[in-house]
Amino acid sequence: MDKQEKKFQNKLLQFSKETTEAGRHEIEAELWNDYGAERVVFVLDMAGFSLLTRKYGIIHYLSMVRRMQLIAEPIVETYGGTLVKFEADNCFATFPDTLSAVHASIAMQLAFNASNLLTSDDFDVHISCGIDQGKILLVGSEDCFGDPVNRACKLGEDVAAAGEILITKSAIKTITSELDFGLREVNISVSGLAIPAYAVEYQKE
Repeated sequence: MDKQEKKFQNKLLQFSKETTEAGRHEIEAELWNDYGAERVVFVLDMAGFSLLTRKYGIIHYLSMVRRMQLIAEPIVETYGGTLVKFEADNCFATFPDTLSAVHASIAMQLAFNASNLLTSDDFDVHISCGIDQGKILLVGSEDCFGDPVNRACKLGEDVAAAGEILITKSAIKTITSELDFGLREVNISVSGLAIPAYAVEYQKE
């Protein structure tokens, strides 16, 4: 745990021990001031964990996770993003703008499609992606928290199928230039939470 994360965790503990509402508001304001940032959040999830692990074993799947990491990280960097963390078979990253996040997602889908041509079917990596935008708590290069992170996770992990890129309508609205990809409106409700979103259509006819 680095100094910045330790300070963040200590502030959270202080918040939970604070007995006055005014004191909690003060700590909350300090946390948002120190760690708050406007970012586009990208979450990648690998498809088929339970099935593949049951069929081939955990070592087989972990080797696929490592391939995912080696392909995903340089693409995040190429499109101006910052890798936050790899967690299990997920990749969490932030981008300064929505268009860069979408282009990185498309590049990843195409890169994995190309990589899969060189492997047997049992080693093919298929991913789904979720994207949202807004104010988050960004704790150095260790972790990120907030509604945009939760929504991107819901889209990328719980809803999107292999090969899909799902993005919230609010994130799409931040793109001011002409889109070079298609959009298909989707109706999403997860745990009673409605998430207005689009599926990015990136495959050429």
